[in-house]
Amino acid sequence: MKSKKQNHNLLYIAVIEVGTTAITMTIVEADSLEKIKQIDFLKQSVSIGKDTFTKGYIEKATIEECVLVLKNFKRVLYEYGISQEEQIIAVATTAVRESANRDAFCDRIYIATGIKVRILDNMDIVRYTYISLKWYLDKNLYLLRNLNIVCEIGGGTTEILLLSKGSIISIHSFRIGSLRLRESLEKLNLSLKKQIVLLENEINHAITQIIKVIPPTKNKNLISVGRDMRFAAQILVTNYNPEILTRIPITRLEKLVREISLLSLDECVKKYKIPYQEAETLLPTLLFYCMLGKELKQKNIIASNISMSNGIVLSQIQKDSLNVDFKKQIIKSAWEIAKKYKVDEKHAQHVLNLCKTLFNYLKEEHKLNLWHELLLSVAAILHDTGMFISTRSHHKHSMYIILNSEIFGLSLDDIILISLIARYHRRASPKPTHEEYAKLEREAKLTVCKLAAILRVADALDRTHRQKISCFECKKEKDKFVIVASKVDDVSVEQLALQNKADMFEDIYGMSVVIEKKG
Repeated sequence: MKSKKQNHNLLYIAVIEVGTTAITMTIVEADSLEKIKQIDFLKQSVSIGKDTFTKGYIEKATIEECVLVLKNFKRVLYEYGISQEEQIIAVATTAVRESANRDAFCDRIYIATGIKVRILDNMDIVRYTYISLKWYLDKNLYLLRNLNIVCEIGGGTTEILLLSKGSIISIHSFRIGSLRLRESLEKLNLSLKKQIVLLENEINHAITQIIKVIPPTKNKNLISVGRDMRFAAQILVTNYNPEILTRIPITRLEKLVREISLLSLDECVKKYKIPYQEAETLLPTLLFYCMLGKELKQKNIIASNISMSNGIVLSQIQKDSLNVDFKKQIIKSAWEIAKKYKVDEKHAQHVLNLCKTLFNYLKEEHKLNLWHELLLSVAAILHDTGMFISTRSHHKHSMYIILNSEIFGLSLDDIILISLIARYHRRASPKPTHEEYAKLEREAKLTVCKLAAILRVADALDRTHRQKISCFECKKEKDKFVIVASKVDDVSVEQLALQNKADMFEDIYGMSVVIEKKG
């Protein structure tokens, strides 16, 4: 087969999603955020979710089926000349994450195909979905007037993202999904009619939980994420265009749900010409949306082309030029936690400012990127949360609080790093006996040390919690990192604090750190 020629002025990206019922690959070319073109899309049905949700693990035969699919995908990538690691992003969601043999699954895929599959947690999925959603909001500003309830009913979980005026209010994950619902029904071996009744009862129970987290307001939009509602839009809306947001009247959706509910899975596959795995999730998903829309008193549900894969593409194109609005949402979420635990906000903000300045001065030494700066910023905001529990060993309490908090847009891996950066802002340096630190890979350990060393210095510079050191410059003199403070009469307290806390900085950066008065 002939190789497809690339335009070398464009960026080519392939996103592989190992999902609950299918493995998909989206290939795009782009030269900016505004000029993104999908040039290919491949999809192959698999039964990962059925294995995980019924047996708790992925069967060997299913793993080998996935290997075969991904080998075929690799051949397509070769035709497009896509071979660099940064061009191929492979992710897995709930069905792989909840399987007992998930590590063995990822290892087998890598050994057989060379593709590294990253298992996403719920916050990863929300983050990428939000990036995709923001791209649509910027093009459909009328949505900003109302509360937007963004709902994705996956195979194993349902994610709810609430936005008002473009800002995130809250995020919620519910352990109920279309395939999980279907599998629980099939175990009971009921008639089709009784299955529908039981399905409605299960969905009603889930909606009761969802309604509790949605603010009471008349003006709201229910925005669906996922292929099932796009399928419904294709059937119900004349001249449907998946690239634009499409309103589906609930009355029409309800009629379609009634039609599908009278069909067996085999009949559904035949009538709608869809794979068996998609037919399994179709009725639970559409019924769920229909019932949720009616409960929210909506006349329409908005079908969107918002997707996690699109969010991954956008984030890859942006790279280190981190989406400013997205960064604001993360910082806002961190401040909400800080307020909850009654953190000294002036001190936290000042330490944050100091950290960012020091991070910039040291960029040649640490060689970290803007995402790492963001992790340091969150750690600076939350480093004293442990004081809420006790002043004694508050750094350890801070780690515990951060580890058990949800911060919008941050994955579990990110939160672990932040918790450790905060944990090491005082007292002992990292040790192999420290459990969470010991679990990290070598590169992640080094990142924690680099950022914690900066946080220690920043915290020492505000030892008095009076924000004395606000104007300063830094210079490097052989084996010294000198902080030259201006507009301050006395720096003796800060000098002493640095003596006590700068050992980690010297170990990591190979320079002692001192503070001097200007002039």
